Amino acid sequence: MGHNPDVSQSPDPSFKTDPALAAALDLAREAALIESGGEYVGEHTGMAMEDDRLATHLFACTSPAYIGWHWAVTVARAPRSKTITVSDVVLMPGDGALIAPPWVPWSERLLPGDLGIGDVLPTAENDARLVAPLDLTAGFTAEDDLESVASQSPLSPGEWEIGLGRVRVLSVMGRDEAADRWHEGDFGPEAPMAIAASESCGTCGFLLTIGGPMGQAFGVCANALAPADGRMVSLAYGCGAHSEAVPVED
Repeated sequence: MGHNPDVSQSPDPSFKTDPALAAALDLAREAALIESGGEYVGEHTGMAMEDDRLATHLFACTSPAYIGWHWAVTVARAPRSKTITVSDVVLMPGDGALIAPPWVPWSERLLPGDLGIGDVLPTAENDARLVAPLDLTAGFTAEDDLESVASQSPLSPGEWEIGLGRVRVLSVMGRDEAADRWHEGDFGPEAPMAIAASESCGTCGFLLTIGGPMGQAFGVCANALAPADGRMVSLAYGCGAHSEAVPVED
C-alpha cells in the first residue's frame, strides 16, 4: 500500500473518490476497534484517497494518552471487484497531538556529570579527540593531518606525545577543546572569583605547574584553603588565598 496521509491534510484531489471505499465506514470502524482492543475509537473525521482503489478512513482516538491522534484505517479493493479488504490500521498524530521529539543518539545526549558509578562510556575508534602516540619504531601517525591542525592551535608548539603504554593520546583538537572548556569554566579568568581577586594564579606559590603545551595556560591549585584546591586552574584565574596576599591588620 502507499503511505498513510497526514491527517491534517485534505484528501488528494488527483485520485477520484471511490464510492465503494467511501461507504466502507462500518468495516473500517470494526478494524479500528479490533486494533484498539474494543475501545478508544471515536467519530469518523474524514477519508483520503491514497491511490486508485485505495483509501484511508480516519477516526478520532479517544484514549487520554493519545489526545489529538487518529486511527487511520486503509481499505482497498481489486480492479472490477466489489470486495473491500483492510490493508492497515495505525495511529497517526493530528494537529496539536503530543508526539515524541526527534531521536538523538545517546552519545550526543550525554552531558558532563551523567556518568555514574558502574557506568561504562565507550570511546569511538575514530574519536577526533584522540590519536595514536609517537611510535618510536614506525614513526609518526597521521603526521601531515595533525600538523595542519596544530598550526591553528592557541597552544604552541604542536608537540607530539609519546604514549608510554597508552594506545591513544590527546589529539590537538582534544587538547584545545579541553583548554577552551577549562578557560571558560569555574576556574577560568572570567569566573566571578577571578574578577574579584587582585592577584592571579600565575604568580601564586601554591600553583603546581604542569608540562607540555597545557602548562602555558594552566596549572593545579595546591592550597587547601582555596576554592580550586586540587583543580586545574587557568594561570589568569585568582582568588583571595593567593600566596602573596597582604595580611589584613586588626
